[in-house]
Amino acid sequence: MLDTVNIFEADGIAEVVLNRPDKHNAVDMSVFEGLARAGEKLKQAEGLRAVILRGEGAHFCSGIDTGLFTAERDMQALVAQILEVPDGEAANFFQKPCIVWQELEVPVIAALHGVAYGAGLQIALGADIRLAARDARMSVMEIAWGLIPDMGITATLPRLMRADLAKELIFTGRIVEADEAARLGLVTRVCDDPLAEARSLAAAMAGNNPDAMRRNKRLINETWQMDRADALRLEAVLQAEVIGQPNQIEAVMARIQKRAPVFR
Repeated sequence: MLDTVNIFEADGIAEVVLNRPDKHNAVDMSVFEGLARAGEKLKQAEGLRAVILRGEGAHFCSGIDTGLFTAERDMQALVAQILEVPDGEAANFFQKPCIVWQELEVPVIAALHGVAYGAGLQIALGADIRLAARDARMSVMEIAWGLIPDMGITATLPRLMRADLAKELIFTGRIVEADEAARLGLVTRVCDDPLAEARSLAAAMAGNNPDAMRRNKRLINETWQMDRADALRLEAVLQAEVIGQPNQIEAVMARIQKRAPVFR
């Protein structure tokens, strides 16, 4: 049986691929587990510079596999699993596949095509950047199943959208076309070939000082909604960790000498 989540790595860039194309990459328990495992594995990957999230086949991800709703389940055990947060974690089992991408120090880019509904959209929201095909469609669809969105959306969507716009999407579950999604802030931008664009963008990012790139991500993640004085302090601390170090000096010398930098 093929893995439902695969990782391909080359030249410091990893592609994490949802691999249930016959099911439109719907999220079953194996996908929950596979995404969380992939994220944890990539945290330990030496030389990693960027990550791309994508879906195999015609769609990024159509949401939760409906088989999870129709299968006989121990509701008490499910509720316990929802409420359980493992030691050392901030997220539960169902939140981890989305939140783990923000726990990585490197940029994560989601390449979206076809549909990204419900769980699929929430996985994409965990990325730092979302590139969408012109025909892509998105929905915070959990209300259609009588549920609230619970895969870490409280840690991702507030940084992207106004509360009233988010409420409309969550309360109605309506489907949003790519151009509107970009206007709302759900996606970074719309392009003809999001995977090719993601690969090009990841390669460009991979060519930058990795010390600075890791701290760039932390800078935005931690200061965006932080107290002003604390944010300014962290900004200064992170810069002090980068400036004058070998990779920063290499960035300067490479630019002056008009050559590609060689980072450590």
